[in-house]
Amino acid sequence: MENSEEQKYGVRKLEISDKSKGFIELLQQLSVCDSVSDRDFENRFRELSAVGDDHVIGVIEDEASGKIIATGSVFIEKKFLRNCGKVGHIEDVVVDSSARGKHLGKRIISFLTEHARSMGCYKVILDCSLDNKAFYEKCGFHNKSIQMAMYFAHN
Repeated sequence: MENSEEQKYGVRKLEISDKSKGFIELLQQLSVCDSVSDRDFENRFRELSAVGDDHVIGVIEDEASGKIIATGSVFIEKKFLRNCGKVGHIEDVVVDSSARGKHLGKRIISFLTEHARSMGCYKVILDCSLDNKAFYEKCGFHNKSIQMAMYFAHN
């Protein structure tokens, strides 16, 4: 992609002002995400900022509209295995429905995997639906095993 496209759709870390740029609405295209008050957003943002580079949320902002049109996160798990190794976990990857087909998802994944590599992770893992399997294979991921989940009801 040409340089102007890279600048136009560059990935950066989430900023506290991104709530007003449609960040929560973008997450709602991915999964259940109720409205989040400004106070709750600021509290969670500060909480995540306190762990520094161990939890990073990347975003792409559309310069023309000022809206967040893609996002994803990676958190670093510190292990005892592999000589106290680290594993990156990618979560919450979504591209706005109006911006799909511009390779923004690949940009987010590249940003997150490179961050995990720079943090010394020996692997990066993620869960995805069968519908998204081909996309993640294009990003260099391989089917490893099955996923199991247990959900908890919270009041």
